[in-house]
Amino acid sequence: MTTRTGTSSAEARDEAPARRSVGPHRHLAGAVLVLVMAAGSIVMWLVSPLAWLWIASRMTSSSQPSFGPYLLVLVGMTVTAVVIGKALGSVNRTHMRVTGRLQDRREHATWNRSMRGERTSTRDRGVLDSVMLISVSAAFVLFGIWFFAFAGSSLPT
Repeated sequence: MTTRTGTSSAEARDEAPARRSVGPHRHLAGAVLVLVMAAGSIVMWLVSPLAWLWIASRMTSSSQPSFGPYLLVLVGMTVTAVVIGKALGSVNRTHMRVTGRLQDRREHATWNRSMRGERTSTRDRGVLDSVMLISVSAAFVLFGIWFFAFAGSSLPT
């Protein structure tokens, strides 16, 4: 089967990734998706834990709560992190599709590869790895600043 240009459809498929370019509207969409991933990571590391702590604080009226609020915070934060993580993964795949970085070939998991196989990973993981690394690093730095500068000491003096 030939296309209008006289090339076969198999040749056109083989050449498509090489000549596919990303236009300015795709750059803008990619930048918006990166901002969505950054906002999602802030929600995951800051908003979600604070929200669950606030919910648990409303469940008890004493300063020595039972085990229930602690369990609620633990389970709630875990489930929320999994849901947000899945959503961020979906946004990352959309970003890779929009920017032309998504490859449609299957990758074997690292643990499922031959020991004699390729030693380096050639898989493009997208922008999400960088966004999450930056957000986790910022969360640790901000926690350290809060802990050492503003939390005050609970040690007896």
